[in-house]
Amino acid sequence: MTLATEVKKLTESKPFYAVAGVGDYAVEKLRELPEQLQKLQSRRYDLAKDLPVKAREYADKAEGFARELPEKAREYADQLTLKATEVYEDFATRGRKVVSQASGTAALELEEVSEAAEPPVAEPVKKPRTPRAKA
Repeated sequence: MTLATEVKKLTESKPFYAVAGVGDYAVEKLRELPEQLQKLQSRRYDLAKDLPVKAREYADKAEGFARELPEKAREYADQLTLKATEVYEDFATRGRKVVSQASGTAALELEEVSEAAEPPVAEPVKKPRTPRAKA
């Protein structure tokens, strides 16, 4: 198979689009990060002041959660499976959009590069004819 065929097969697969969608989502969230950090820094004094009271509350709640853990774990596993499938589909759809937007001229360039990268086929070397000596 040629490199161009392999690239085309890869770019038409759902996992490829899912990875492209994850990458696009990660870039989107990273761009929001500085603003979120600024908000958290402005609230850190209030958060630190309430920490001892919150710690006691959470310790009391943890005991109750420990009793319910096996049943809740099964429920969460079922929900997680459904959610993971949904998120995978969303990322694949998002990736298809990103790739289709970027693929216009890039796809043509990639095809040209892949064709140029294929090794040339060597022609067999022919032995030069030597005249036979007459006896």
